[in-house]
Amino acid sequence: MFNLLACVQFAGWGVFSLLLAEVFRDSYHVLCHQVKWLAKWHNKHHQVYRRDLSIVSLQAYQDSQLYHDVVESGLLVVVLTIIALLVNHMGLWLGVVYGCTFLYGASVRYFSGKIDTDYNHLPGPLQIIPSVWWVNRSYHWRHHFDDVNAYYSGVFPLVDKILGTSLSLKGKTVALTGASGALGQALVAELLKHNAKVVALTTNPEKLAPQSNLKVLSWELGNEAQLKDSLKKVDILIINHGVNVYNNRTPEAIATSYEVNTFSAVRLIDIFLTTITGPQDRATKEIWVNTSEAEVSPAFSPLYELSKRTLGNIVTLKRLDGSCVIRKLILGPFKSSLNPYGVMSAQQVARGILFLARRDYRNIIVTINPLTYLLFPLKEATTWFYYRVFSKMTNN
Repeated sequence: MFNLLACVQFAGWGVFSLLLAEVFRDSYHVLCHQVKWLAKWHNKHHQVYRRDLSIVSLQAYQDSQLYHDVVESGLLVVVLTIIALLVNHMGLWLGVVYGCTFLYGASVRYFSGKIDTDYNHLPGPLQIIPSVWWVNRSYHWRHHFDDVNAYYSGVFPLVDKILGTSLSLKGKTVALTGASGALGQALVAELLKHNAKVVALTTNPEKLAPQSNLKVLSWELGNEAQLKDSLKKVDILIINHGVNVYNNRTPEAIATSYEVNTFSAVRLIDIFLTTITGPQDRATKEIWVNTSEAEVSPAFSPLYELSKRTLGNIVTLKRLDGSCVIRKLILGPFKSSLNPYGVMSAQQVARGILFLARRDYRNIIVTINPLTYLLFPLKEATTWFYYRVFSKMTNN
């Protein structure tokens, strides 16, 4: 019993020391972008890479390792060693060993000029989308060439999630359907606050007042293909339009529900995916789809539920291809023309969406229903697994 307790304590302190190492290491990186005298050294790191992450010269690369990586990892080992000595628990030495691996790798790169262990900076095209669980090349590429004041994390994106720097909206061009609705207008306002350039796609352009960094485009259902040229210049597409026929179940109501809530959204997704042509597009382009809480909860409107669930399942299927980041917006009832009895405000929901998106949540749940936070992850995981096993992408 004593040995088991000792092992649990050792493991607990060990995990804590690893988390501590990650927080210290990434916090130092943040300081390098905020403190001028640290920035002078850190800038050597940024200046050494081209957009394909190839290095401008071997000497510049070795200098960057000395002035940034060696210094950063050396300080990390010193701090973690002091903490381990003061607390005096063996588990904390795991963090010291972890820190030493960074120092060893940086030292080898400095003395020999080899880049083999510099995993996030290996040259070449970006072949996969940014990971949500760890920092891969596509994730870190954005720190160099998308926004240097975001994407600070080096191995696990813990600090970015805390700071809200896992996704930068600054300077991004964001296209939004349903922009004249309650949530659409609230999202436009929030996106502009985060220095995004917004393209409002709406069938009611007269409802949107002219603003700086806001471009209004009129479009009609069924004419999604006409938006292709505009979508080529878009970084993030938010599909937010929809219709609610309530208790109507006529053939016309069925056709309308699926055409607006499902088929139109799928056409827009497919058109946007054709605009992902360059390697950097996998790192920066995204699709956000408002599938709503109706994916797992009753909306007291059967056709709304059926059409939204179909859309949600198709989005899950398309995520398997890994063409770009696709986020689902799982939203509870908010006041709008579709739901005058909503208990949340559109402004609250819009702020919640951006709060979670900036922390790289791929399934963004904003609702007052606690069951959704339990049911949706279970539904999404099982559906993803089923589609993963029994479907495949074929090229004709």
